[in-house]
Amino acid sequence: MDEEPPDNASAAHSEVATRRLEQQMLTAPAIRQLMALDTRGELTTAHVRLVAQTLDLHIRTVWRRLADAKANGTAERPGRARFEITESLRIQLAYHRGNIKRLHEELRAEAEEDNVNAPSLATLYRAIRRDLSPGDLAGLRQGLPASRGHDPHLRRAPACRNQEWEGDHKQIPVLVLAGDRLLKPWVTWFIDCSTTMIMGWALTPHYPHRGSILAALRSSILRDDTHGPAGGLPQRLRIDRGRDFLARAVQEALGAFTVDVYVLPPYTPHLKGSIENLNRAATSMFFSTLPRYTNAQRLDSRHRSGENDPPLTFEVFVELFGQWVRRRNAEHRLTARGDLTPLDLWNDDDTPLREATSEDLHAFLLEADRSPRKIQGHGIRWRGRDYIGPWMTGRTGTEVRIRYQPHHEDTIEIFDLHTRRHLGTAHLSDQAAPEQIDAVYQARSERARRLRQDLRAAERKRRRRFKAATAPAPAQAEGTMTRKAATEELRTLRAPAHPDELPENYMPRRLAPGAGWVIPTTSPETTFEEDSHES
Repeated sequence: MDEEPPDNASAAHSEVATRRLEQQMLTAPAIRQLMALDTRGELTTAHVRLVAQTLDLHIRTVWRRLADAKANGTAERPGRARFEITESLRIQLAYHRGNIKRLHEELRAEAEEDNVNAPSLATLYRAIRRDLSPGDLAGLRQGLPASRGHDPHLRRAPACRNQEWEGDHKQIPVLVLAGDRLLKPWVTWFIDCSTTMIMGWALTPHYPHRGSILAALRSSILRDDTHGPAGGLPQRLRIDRGRDFLARAVQEALGAFTVDVYVLPPYTPHLKGSIENLNRAATSMFFSTLPRYTNAQRLDSRHRSGENDPPLTFEVFVELFGQWVRRRNAEHRLTARGDLTPLDLWNDDDTPLREATSEDLHAFLLEADRSPRKIQGHGIRWRGRDYIGPWMTGRTGTEVRIRYQPHHEDTIEIFDLHTRRHLGTAHLSDQAAPEQIDAVYQARSERARRLRQDLRAAERKRRRRFKAATAPAPAQAEGTMTRKAATEELRTLRAPAHPDELPENYMPRRLAPGAGWVIPTTSPETTFEEDSHES
C-alpha cells in the first residue's frame, strides 16, 4: 500500500488534533448536563450513550467521567501539578534582561543548594510560553515601548472632513545638498484623519521651528489655486508634546481660530496613528526611491548601497516632494475606503468648511513684535535694520506694529497700531548679495575649523592613557615621565612672572658689611650739589 504524501499526513494529523481539542472543550459542559439530569432523577443510559456518540468517546469513559464529577463536585477534571511562572520568577527574568537560559542556570544553582530537582530548560520554555504573553516577555527584555508593540489599538471611525487633524515633524532619511552641506531635511505636515488628505506641509533643511509650523498651517488652511482644493479650519488638532508645537505663537494662532488643540501624553505615537502611518508610507513609497537614501541595503558593516550617488539639491527635492504629495492625494487608492482616493473622499463629503480670510491669516499665523514702531524717512527700523515698501509713501510718522515669520526676517508684515489693519509687506532695504553672504559663511567656517583644530590638539595633550589590566590592580598611567621633564613642562606652562616678582634663586643678604665697605649716607643728588658748591 502506497504511503500518503507528507501534505496529506500533516493535514490528517491537524484534523485529529482539532477534533481532540473540541472533545476537551465539550466534555465538561456535557458532564454538567448529565449531572443535572441525575440530580432530578431523569438520567438514563440513552442520555449517556448519546453523549458518548456525540463526543466520539466510549460509553464507559462517559460513565467514569460522570462518577468522578459527582465525587469531586465539579465537571472539570483536576489539573496535574505543573511548573508555573510566579511573580518572583518574573522579577528574576527581568533582572537577567529576559535571558531564559541565564534564568535556568540560576534556578539550577538554587536547586543544588536546597537539594531539590530543578525544572529542565524545556519545561521552563513551555511555562514561559504558557504563562507569559509575547508583550510581557518583550517588556521584560526591552521595556515598555517594546511591550506596547504587541498591544492592539482601536481605529477611530471616520467622521467628516476637517473634524480632526494630526500634525507632526519627521526627519527625512535622505541626504540632500543645501548650499555646500549634505544634510537630512525635516518635514512638518498635517493630515485630515477622516479622508487621509495631506492638508499642508513645509520643508526645512534643518530642525523645524515655529516658522515651519506656521507655514504648514497656512498652507493647510488656504484654499487658493496654489494650496487647494482641500483646506479650511479644523475642529480639533492632535499633536505630540514637541516644544515647537507648544510654542506661544502656535497656541495663539490656533486659539484665535477656535481650534481645540489636544496634546497627547508622552511616548504614545499610537494615539496619532494617521500621521504616523503617513510617515511610514512616505518612507516606503517615496523616500526610499531617492538617491542617497540613508537606510538603503548594507554592503558591509560601514557602507550602504548608493551612498556615492550624486545627491539631490534642496530645490529639486522640494519640487519632487510636492509632486509626490499631489499624486498621493489624487491617485493613491485606499482599499479600506472603497478603493477611493483621498481627494475623492474629500469631494464626496459635503460637510461645510470653516474658512479664514487672508487678512486673518496675516494676523494670527505670524509672530508679533511687542514694541510699536513708527514709519520714518528711511522706512521702519527693526532689530538694527531698515525695512521699506512702496506703500509707505505718504505714511511717515504712522505708528505701526510688526508681525513676522520666525527665521524668515527678510520680509515683515506691517499693521496699523490703532486700527489693526494690514498695511502691507516691507522688505529689507539693504540686503546683502548672495556672494557676500557666502563669503561671510566661509569666513565663519574657517574660523570654526581653526578653533576646532586647536581644541582637538589641546584635548590630545590633555588625554591620559592607562595600561591594560589582566588582574585586579589600580589604574596605571601608560606613559612615563622623569622629574626633570615634569619640572620643565611645568615651567613652560606656568604663567609669566610679574616684573616686580623676585627670582626663584634670590637669597637675601644676612651678614653685616665688611670694614672696607663704604656706605653712602646721602643721596647722589645731594652729593653732586655739595661738590659743585665747594668748587
